[in-house]
Amino acid sequence: MTRYVERGVQWVRSFDRRRPLVWDALLTGFFVCAGLVDLVGEGWRNIAPNTDVSAWVLYAITAAVTVPLLWRRSHPLAVYALMFLAGLANNWTGAVLQGSLTLLIVVFNIAVRLPPRALAWAYGLTVVPLLVSRFRYPQGSWDQQIVPTLMSFAIVALLGIAVRTRQEYMASLVQRAKQLEVERDQQAQLATNAERTRIAREMHDIIGHNLSVITTLADGGSYAAAKSPERAAQALTAIGTTSRQALTELRRLLEVLREEAPEAAALAPQPALTDLDQLIAGVRAAGLPVRSTVRGRPDSLPAGRQLTVYRVVQEALTNTLKHGGPEATAHVEAVYGDDGVRVTVTDTGAGGSPHGSSGRGLTGMRERTALYDGTLEAGPLRHPPGGWQVELHLPEESAQ
Repeated sequence: MTRYVERGVQWVRSFDRRRPLVWDALLTGFFVCAGLVDLVGEGWRNIAPNTDVSAWVLYAITAAVTVPLLWRRSHPLAVYALMFLAGLANNWTGAVLQGSLTLLIVVFNIAVRLPPRALAWAYGLTVVPLLVSRFRYPQGSWDQQIVPTLMSFAIVALLGIAVRTRQEYMASLVQRAKQLEVERDQQAQLATNAERTRIAREMHDIIGHNLSVITTLADGGSYAAAKSPERAAQALTAIGTTSRQALTELRRLLEVLREEAPEAAALAPQPALTDLDQLIAGVRAAGLPVRSTVRGRPDSLPAGRQLTVYRVVQEALTNTLKHGGPEATAHVEAVYGDDGVRVTVTDTGAGGSPHGSSGRGLTGMRERTALYDGTLEAGPLRHPPGGWQVELHLPEESAQ
């Protein structure tokens, strides 16, 4: 039953918001008819202290206290002023028509729509017609003639304040819901941008490294094809292996973007520190001599930190492979200790290495390092001169 009543109330409110004039016309018509019935049936004579009032005055007062209800919501103060004057005339003549009680409806609308100061003035003025009636036609005590009417107006005013408070509360809830929706959309947009940045980093690392290796192998194979076919065949085999590895990593990355197949992406894990040997072997096969030194246990690092270390080493070796020159060598040193992990990648490229250029390489390494409050330094070697060094430090997770 409560559900049906609530639905009915919601329907009435919705209809009133769409067509307020219809409801106002129905309410006004009802009270106009009630006032005319009171006049025609002469019921007003049963309580009026003065029954010698001309008909045109009675009809004028009835029209003045009922017809303005049509504009009670759009112009509440003007309607109240007109009905106040009509009520004053009603009590002055002694007719005391019951239609004057429609002033309660206007007071209710003032309580709902206007500031409390307007309501206080409206409530204070209601006592004026009562005092006029009391002095012109004294009947009974003050309590019987004034207090009940004032109590009725006070109850209506409190009811209007309660309705207004509830409306403001509901409006605040709606505003809060809209704000939460906006914040949710903003958070989703930020998450989308962060994911795009992450994917761009991954794509740069995967494609940049593997294509650099493939290009170096292809160049070396073309030079070796005439003098050493066996070396050319080895280069082609290495190109095929590197290409397949790049395709596997790209498929894994693209599977993450496919909502219909989230389980497939989980089957291909992200690169970890255990894959460093394979990475270094691929770089060696491309023609860059690389030495590696590892101290400590790399498997103690979380997966995210392992991926960061892997990508930094990959980017550093890729840049050395592309820009270090034909005589360049590289050294990768990784130390896993109590203060976190430190990785140093040093090359002996004769012409230096453009790690500090405006490309995505250094930016991507710094972004990955910042995710774990780490530090990354990259710059040319001074002792001995020439070459390049990239030094990464990721602190312990408990120390953040």
